[in-house]
Amino acid sequence: MVKEIIVIGAGLAGLTCSVKSASKNIHVKLFSPVQSERSQSVMAMGGINAALNTKGEDDSVNEHYTDTINAGQHINNHNAVEKLTNDAPEIIDWLSRLGTSFTRDDNGNVDIRYFGGQKKMRTAYAGARTGKQILTAINTECRKWEYKDKIKRYVGWRFLSLILDDNKVCRGVVMINENTEEIRDFYADFVVIASGGMNKVFGKISGSLHNDGFVTGKLLRQGVELANMEMIQYHPTTIETPVKRMLITEAARGEGGRLYTLRNCEKWYFMEEWYPEQGALMPRDVVSRSIYRVCHEYGLGIDGENKVYLDLTHLDEKTVKIKLDEVYDVCMNYLNLDPTCEPIPIYPGVHYFMGGIRTDDAHKTNIENLFAIGECSSQYHGANRLGGNSLLGAIHGGWVVAEQLEEIQCENDNSKEYGKILNCEYEAYENWKELQKENNNVSSYEIEKEIADIMNKTMGIYRTESELKDGLGRLDLLETIHVNSHGCYYDYILLKSLISIAKTMLSSALARKESRGAHQRLDYPETDDKYLKTTVTSFDNDKLKITFNDTEERMGW
Repeated sequence: MVKEIIVIGAGLAGLTCSVKSASKNIHVKLFSPVQSERSQSVMAMGGINAALNTKGEDDSVNEHYTDTINAGQHINNHNAVEKLTNDAPEIIDWLSRLGTSFTRDDNGNVDIRYFGGQKKMRTAYAGARTGKQILTAINTECRKWEYKDKIKRYVGWRFLSLILDDNKVCRGVVMINENTEEIRDFYADFVVIASGGMNKVFGKISGSLHNDGFVTGKLLRQGVELANMEMIQYHPTTIETPVKRMLITEAARGEGGRLYTLRNCEKWYFMEEWYPEQGALMPRDVVSRSIYRVCHEYGLGIDGENKVYLDLTHLDEKTVKIKLDEVYDVCMNYLNLDPTCEPIPIYPGVHYFMGGIRTDDAHKTNIENLFAIGECSSQYHGANRLGGNSLLGAIHGGWVVAEQLEEIQCENDNSKEYGKILNCEYEAYENWKELQKENNNVSSYEIEKEIADIMNKTMGIYRTESELKDGLGRLDLLETIHVNSHGCYYDYILLKSLISIAKTMLSSALARKESRGAHQRLDYPETDDKYLKTTVTSFDNDKLKITFNDTEERMGW
């Protein structure tokens, strides 16, 4: 019998899983709200890590492993990181064979450069558009398998619910078509979640709002455990625009960009003074905290604002306009600033979620037949992600799951339908239509803005118990408000997930009474080995439950 899988999300993680599974004669149903070309994966600029060792620096997969574990403050899943770093060179080779247009050095090798938290050149890149180039190559491969009827793509569909049998085994999903609002159930032997990060919880951040976090919040309510939800990465170099915060890739510092502010009317290169060995290429959590310190503790933000300068003016014009072409375009288009002549005003912004769906080193969740990969999965990055490991982790997750699915014996009987959950979703939809007839409802957009305000004030670079508890209280009040979603059912149900995720993040931050990586508590400034564990969140009798588990724990099914 041919195995069938459902993949939720068509960015790099979902595409890779689909392509690798199809090559193993597994049939794939691939769902996404938009085409792959509009996924967040195309926004990744800087590069993808692999110890290729082509620069005479004696790099190795062991050093890549060590750098990843150290950056993650040792709460990464060590077994998962070992496989990730071992497989990385092979992944680069696979991407090259698929046609990824990597930048090449004079010897024809895939070129590599320095990135934060790594002392060796290890980050392969395609100009400043690495994510777009990799996704184009894998998506082209995906189209070939679609032509062979091994992959069926569903665009414009959003996840509503897992279909679980009486034994809490995953049998399929319920989806909604955003254009027609048709609600349907789909069945398969396995379900793979590749829905990305939880960007909408914070409002205007560097990522795509298509990755809104609904899936993660819904899964939590259905019994799926989450992990390390307090670990939220602030990228050190983002710029403010009317629409969102936009990323200035770490590659700008990898190519020699310097951070400075003005002190006594002179340039002060604070990272080079505080961290002379790596300077501005320290791990992201360290650089973000340093910028915060300059602006808030020293009061030395540019023009009295929360900004410092990223300076590329000393680099040659070719480097900025070709190797960092997207940085050049972003600055010219959104700041009317030429980075070859003027420094870029930057400040840290929310960028990546190290936390998410709890998975073991095989990407299994605590629900049988359910896997999670990409940014929605928590295993590789611990308390802080290395730049260049996100693209690697997304692709590697797809590899690992496809390998698992090939080996797992298929015992499911999908001829039996589980209509109860579908009926519940229909009923919820009808109830929403009745609620929309009320005139005293608050706009869903206003609730989203309130959630973002709570999160930005309480889950910043530094946190305190009083602010976290205040945030939880405000979230409790939001749950009591009747909402008008302006005729869009998905906007309505999204709010419940956003509030659940927000509560999970604040509760996890309260429970971890220490400072580690991206989680910094002003009231608990020291790192405590008691918390050298994974923060695990679950629902118990409709209440959040927080525990601390070993990082290497297997799911056991």
